[in-house]
Amino acid sequence: MEEHQAVVKPLVEGARIRSLADYREAYDKSLLDPEASGWNFDLSKGPIHLSWFNGAETNVCYNCLDRHVAAGEGDRVCFYWEGNDPGQERTVTYQEMLDLVCQIGNYLRSQGVGPDDEVAVYLPMVPELPATMLACSRIGAVFSVVFAGFSAESLAGRLTSPVPKVVVTCSAVRRGAKPIELKKIVDEALDIVEQTVATQATPVDPSASTPHMHQAYSNRRLAEGEPAAAGGGEDGSQRKGVPHVLVLDHSAASGLGRDKFQAGWVEGRDVWWQDVVPSQPTKCEVTWRAAEDPLFKLYTSGSTGQPKGVLHTTAGFMAGVALTYKYVFDHRPDDVFWCTADCGWITGHSYVTFGPMLNCATQILFEGIPTYHDAAHPLISCTVFYTAPTAIRALMAQGDQWVKKCKRSSVRILGTVGEPINPEAWWWYYDVVGEKRADIVDTWWQTETGMHMITPLPGATPLKAGAATLPFFGVEPALLDQAGNEIEGPGQGYLVIKRPWPAMMRTVAGDHARFEQTYFSQVESALVGHHLCAEAAVVPLEHPIKGTAIYAYVTLMEGMGHPPDDPEAVRKQLVAAVRKAIGPIATPDVIHWAPALPKTRSGKIMRRVLRKIASGHESELGDISTLADPGVVKALIELRGK
Repeated sequence: MEEHQAVVKPLVEGARIRSLADYREAYDKSLLDPEASGWNFDLSKGPIHLSWFNGAETNVCYNCLDRHVAAGEGDRVCFYWEGNDPGQERTVTYQEMLDLVCQIGNYLRSQGVGPDDEVAVYLPMVPELPATMLACSRIGAVFSVVFAGFSAESLAGRLTSPVPKVVVTCSAVRRGAKPIELKKIVDEALDIVEQTVATQATPVDPSASTPHMHQAYSNRRLAEGEPAAAGGGEDGSQRKGVPHVLVLDHSAASGLGRDKFQAGWVEGRDVWWQDVVPSQPTKCEVTWRAAEDPLFKLYTSGSTGQPKGVLHTTAGFMAGVALTYKYVFDHRPDDVFWCTADCGWITGHSYVTFGPMLNCATQILFEGIPTYHDAAHPLISCTVFYTAPTAIRALMAQGDQWVKKCKRSSVRILGTVGEPINPEAWWWYYDVVGEKRADIVDTWWQTETGMHMITPLPGATPLKAGAATLPFFGVEPALLDQAGNEIEGPGQGYLVIKRPWPAMMRTVAGDHARFEQTYFSQVESALVGHHLCAEAAVVPLEHPIKGTAIYAYVTLMEGMGHPPDDPEAVRKQLVAAVRKAIGPIATPDVIHWAPALPKTRSGKIMRRVLRKIASGHESELGDISTLADPGVVKALIELRGK
């Protein structure tokens, strides 16, 4: 299918960035005048660190709410909430959101929550979820949102480093026709937490190994004598490891009343939201935060080992998501924005709670699931729609009529997030959902980046199906070969970012060494770090599902043989070494035994040769006369699959 290169004319007329030339001029300026205060991305030069806007103070909640209300926008709709079932609707204005946030903040303060204290949030997509996140930022608490679909075990794994002072949850939620009793999941998780904390030999400070800008955070907590977990007496409210639990009664939507949860109620620990929050004052003093003070932790998948707590800070994250929302979605005051992501993921942090609200946007907050009842009807009123390729493909599989029954005349921008979008889905999104007139922004970024990194800008960037196109302002990507040399022009290699950007994560909470190993080390280094491995080379291999697989050639220590006596056992050891050093994302899909690697006489590994052998295209090797030992190629071909 031909590449789509059209720039949508209606957007050009009013877009913030109106041409590719305007983009390039603004992009070049963004690289010439960075505001990073200090940084190091080279492990050989010391610990990895970065900071932005040192010396500044701000508050994210103030910028999301107070300044808009002060500017006369209090009556502007903040959220149109759509529940799981038809007829479940709420409208929340910016003034009402500010009042609710202040009440939550005051209640948290009444429970002893202050700056740098931790609050865990386990709520469905109701307005109280972003409100709780904002309330925490208002009083300087560090919040951690856990997707309200995780099991008790997964939740417990996110509540121990340290145990938060308060867990905010709700009674139950209905996903489609199925009720999920979130309070009972929390109870089970807290039992696990209590057992875990009771067996810990010593408390673990959440910032014990974080460098530089987070040392003050660590020192404050230690100076105040705060342990990693709540301790206390025998009355249940202060059982070791068990925090205070604030429970939103969501019976109107879930269909399960309060009485359903009385059996597991812990007096002194559990309290109903409706009994304590509405009576709080609607004025709550703002706690001003230093630019590099922590804002939130968001745990990545914990499929193996302890989940990583990605730590984001205040001013840089705020600046990054505010600017990307403004330019990538070409924000206009009359927009109605609908991002389908849950706030349990980074997309819900950056482009539901913070980015849009920093721009005083009106949003649709949707609690339901796309395949239950008529989940397409919010498309009637939204102007900007942002969802994942998986959801697009799911809608595509149901046929065009599912979407076409809804008017989509208001939609002017369609966004994709979370994974690469295949060209077929991209074209369906453009042709059917956007009616061949809405521009598409295919955004590449992730939990660790905090904000859009590579993305089209509406009205300015020529579009190509399945391509994220060009870097956002201040983002400088590069391709590196295995030796760390930058590749000029077309090529394959490691996609890296050469300099820091404001919304970048600062560390893995409590484990800066893991941060450095995961994001600033190579797969080959992890393999060679194992005592059985003498040398390694990694090349990409096309994969029908993943897109790209990791194909590793490994030369074992002398005398081990190629293949070794027990190849599967050695493979398992090497894979485990990579997963420990970097994480599951870097797991080699194939380990190919290599008595030697194909090298030039100068010692450079010929990765072109390795790629051809890995893909079974050895007939296309071309000239290998420059190899120091051409016989290596034959040996590698013979060992494929061994």
